[in-house]
Amino acid sequence: MPALIVIGAQWGDEGKGKATDQLGTDVDYVVKFNGGNNAGHTIVVDGEKFALHLIPAGALTDTCTPVIGGGVVVDLDVLFQEVEELEARGIDMSKLRVASTAHIIPSYNRTLDKVTERFLGNRKIGTTGRGIGPTYADKMNRIGLRIQDLFDAPILRQKVEAALDQKNNLLVKVFNSRAADADIVTAELLKYADRIKPLVANVPNLLNDALDRGETVVFEGGQATMLDVDHGTYPFVTSSSATAGGACTGSGVGPTRIDRVVGVSKAYITRVGEGPFPTELFDESGDWLRERGGEFGVTTGRPRRCGWYDAVIARYATRVNSLTDLVLTKLDVLSTLDQIPVCVAYEIDGVRHDEMPADQTSFHHAKPIYEYFPGWQEDITAVRSFEDLPQNAQDYVHAIEKLSGVRVSSIGVGPGREQTIVRHPLV
Repeated sequence: MPALIVIGAQWGDEGKGKATDQLGTDVDYVVKFNGGNNAGHTIVVDGEKFALHLIPAGALTDTCTPVIGGGVVVDLDVLFQEVEELEARGIDMSKLRVASTAHIIPSYNRTLDKVTERFLGNRKIGTTGRGIGPTYADKMNRIGLRIQDLFDAPILRQKVEAALDQKNNLLVKVFNSRAADADIVTAELLKYADRIKPLVANVPNLLNDALDRGETVVFEGGQATMLDVDHGTYPFVTSSSATAGGACTGSGVGPTRIDRVVGVSKAYITRVGEGPFPTELFDESGDWLRERGGEFGVTTGRPRRCGWYDAVIARYATRVNSLTDLVLTKLDVLSTLDQIPVCVAYEIDGVRHDEMPADQTSFHHAKPIYEYFPGWQEDITAVRSFEDLPQNAQDYVHAIEKLSGVRVSSIGVGPGREQTIVRHPLV
């Protein structure tokens, strides 16, 4: 399977980085195709924890080339800080490649992101304040800055000035903030030009050539299905295409070259930020899941909202991504529960809905309809074979498969790279 998409099937934080990392030496390229440093992956290798925010998980495998695609927005400060941290821990980052067409997050967009959220008050989206949304807006408004602009200083200066013609009016007149200076912003960005130039690549050519040679390319999604700007719980979404279709637009590899689409889901569900969440738990069960699962953001440290597995969302993710496989993570977190609820449908205004409602208002008022599955008391963190799981744990996985409409190919039973049960190899 030379082309494989790994996508979040919930609201993010499902363990996509670990799922990608586990493919290990079977993968030649790992491509981040959307988002920026507003989401992170935690990967544990031989007991050592790595927190990645912008750089793809493939960086931790010696034989793999990590690639940042054109659909990503890049904070240059964060990029090189992360490079330095990884190099200090013995990771070779010379193989990293960055698309010349990827957009840059300038300092004025970080400012604008933060003041906009404060201005919205109770209507806030719950962004990370890292300038992601404003930078994608600039991209669509055609006033964005791209990596390739760093190598033409006069053009970069013109583009910064054009963007600030709009931005400074907002910052000063609407948000009562200080105007940004075009010369200072340009100088901030140009200091990275020489450093990033050796990493810049024509990513569509790089990846398509690799596929022509029969090499394996994994497309690693940031955020997740329910945060997709088109298919998620809009407006409480990210600003990019986080579903499988985004892998094509964010990398320059066409859809007919994709062989397998892997969704990643927790054995329960979480989300951060604002927005509707039908199975959210506001009682001690939610606190228990949060503490036991370590549900705090890798990038932000924010506590995640926790709930029981939502099979309606799982079926929706299967459809909009054309999932072929599901990686189920954190099954070990559910150990010791007497019974495990799973949302199988919604009740909306007295009517049962087995599928995702078509409008946001209905979804906001959806109440979960649960089925209950018997739990297990055994510690499963050392289990490496599906048949060695407690029978109730096996039954739970089978129920998830049936309710989600896709086979469970891999099961996470702990944070470590090795704490995985493989039922069907992904590559």
